[in-house]
Amino acid sequence: MFETLFSTSGDIIPLILRITAFVVIFPHGAQKLLGWFGGYGFKGTYGFFTGTMKFPGILAVLIILGESFGPVLLLVGFLTKFAAASIAIIMIGAAVLAHRQNGFFINWNGNQKGEGYEFHILACGLLIALVVGGAGVYSVDFNLIGKF
Repeated sequence: MFETLFSTSGDIIPLILRITAFVVIFPHGAQKLLGWFGGYGFKGTYGFFTGTMKFPGILAVLIILGESFGPVLLLVGFLTKFAAASIAIIMIGAAVLAHRQNGFFINWNGNQKGEGYEFHILACGLLIALVVGGAGVYSVDFNLIGKF
């Protein structure tokens, strides 16, 4: 099991994917957990998920923590396949439950009611590549491969 979880190549391309995923996903997690970048913080986000979206409390917590700490795990390349799969599931859920009704495109010009789901598709592409290929070189996972 550990070999599958930490398996990766010595390639540098996953490093680029990991950094990119961190840069675009971490701010969204920081909004939800810390209230940074105009977010509502843990309490506000939890309230929205459990009140407005009617999610069970445990699911709300997992989403907030997954989108906040998952990108950090990706950045250092630890538990990369697990973190990438977890964030991809969150992105799919967000696309289907919160953004699908707004169409495909990001709302650059304010012409639609909300944001579309194109960001989520791009994020899932990055994340699925990491699930399949692993963390690559310069990662904790790469350094753990021989230990199991």
